[in-house]
Amino acid sequence: MYIDEDTIRYYNAKYNYELENRALTLAWPYRQMNFFTPFTQGPQGGPPSTPPNFVPPQPQLQQIGVAPQIDKGAIRPCLYRFVYIWPRRGNGFWAWLTFVGPRSVSGFRWNRNTWRFFGMDLRDIRSFQCF
Repeated sequence: MYIDEDTIRYYNAKYNYELENRALTLAWPYRQMNFFTPFTQGPQGGPPSTPPNFVPPQPQLQQIGVAPQIDKGAIRPCLYRFVYIWPRRGNGFWAWLTFVGPRSVSGFRWNRNTWRFFGMDLRDIRSFQCF
């Protein structure tokens, strides 16, 4: 990028500061909002209750040489429902999904006696079952 002497001579740092300050002043009402409120119950937010108190049997997968991947269309009906997820590594867990994207899911995961927010890649899910 070429900057000539006239641009350097007429550059006013105070003018840029005033523009930034005005932008912050306009955004002031939004800074007063509390974005860290606890999640709401039901379809708009977190799970309505604790998950079921059983562990479903894992579906038997056919071994075809390449590990099958979970499709976003297959897991999308599990939104706002209890779902048991078996990851490729680690133990299975209960979840309440609130988002299904092209390559990931997120929601709340049951961890001991509480719901925790989580997210994971669809490639890391071995299988799942909705309830």
